[in-house]
Amino acid sequence: MIYLDNAATTKVSNRAKKAMEPYLSEMYGNPSGIYELGRKARDAIEKTRRMIARAINAPAECIFFTSGGTESDNWVLENGAYMGNHIVTSSIEHPAILNKCKQLEDNGVDISYLEVDGKGIVHPEQIFAKLEKETSLISVMFANNEIGTIEPIAEIGRIAHRNNILFHTDAVQAFGHVPIDVKAMNIDMLSASSHKFNGPKGVGFLYVKNPEKMLSFIYGGTQEKGMRAGTENVPGIVGMGAAAMEAISNMKDRMAKEVKLRNYTINRILHEIPQVKLNGHETKRLPGNVNFTIRGINGNDLVRKMDQDGICISAGSACSSCSAKPSYVIKALGIDDEQALGTVRITLCSDNTKEEMDYAIDKLKENVKELRRKDTI
Repeated sequence: MIYLDNAATTKVSNRAKKAMEPYLSEMYGNPSGIYELGRKARDAIEKTRRMIARAINAPAECIFFTSGGTESDNWVLENGAYMGNHIVTSSIEHPAILNKCKQLEDNGVDISYLEVDGKGIVHPEQIFAKLEKETSLISVMFANNEIGTIEPIAEIGRIAHRNNILFHTDAVQAFGHVPIDVKAMNIDMLSASSHKFNGPKGVGFLYVKNPEKMLSFIYGGTQEKGMRAGTENVPGIVGMGAAAMEAISNMKDRMAKEVKLRNYTINRILHEIPQVKLNGHETKRLPGNVNFTIRGINGNDLVRKMDQDGICISAGSACSSCSAKPSYVIKALGIDDEQALGTVRITLCSDNTKEEMDYAIDKLKENVKELRRKDTI
């Protein structure tokens, strides 16, 4: 099998698995316990909190552990709605943002949506026209989960701060893959999910610059300083910390390899398959992201044929892969419904090889030709 759907989830690294093992067996104590077994679990959590904080240049007390990006995003938006009656976000956010915004709108919260250009970039100057007296939060994703475009986060954050508005970024696709400095980038809140950077599923974190201003999200015990109740997922948190440190420590080399392989893949596909359009920005994109709209085929059909060849790609984000509707992200780029249905996403990692990509591209060419031939019969 050749796995090329790393934007959906990544393989848990050996380092993360090894770090988790003791907390699944001999060190299984509840972190709230005051005896040694509990203290060891608590110490492991706090060590991970410090590690995550260092990775984004933040204080440890500003990191809160959650079940993942969706919970972190929802927590931020709930607070934004509490602090004011107007939130600004983009039209291509992850469903964790957009569907929560719909729910808030149903409850009377005013939401403004920023459009993107043909490459998926939010132009910061349009934010000024969206601001209102009641605007409490601007939330724009760091990098898009489908097309990989990296947004001008520092500039958006600067506009937010000049207007005394909090700025949140969903960095689920970006953390561990590109450098992030919350201070330099003017970020007040940031969401991340472990399984996107070779950690376990079901665990993530939320960075909050001023936690004293946040409302609790889950009520119950006093875990996470009373902000997020529930017994902590100790093995998951430890595994996430190990994966994060591994990702940060070798990021430069990994990015260079992925960008080289990504560009090689893009160039081959553009030159060898006719009527193909690259979606997203040519250079301001995640290192391993490739997204194409291919005229004359259905993306889901192509994904199935590639699967038969032992190659895993996707027709969009994992959260909407079962939908027969064209991607709202691709449509936001100005692509019509019919063409948008012919979109596929290839997301590679540094473990992939040139030989694997050559095989995958050759099979892609064969399958596109076959699907186009069937469509003309």
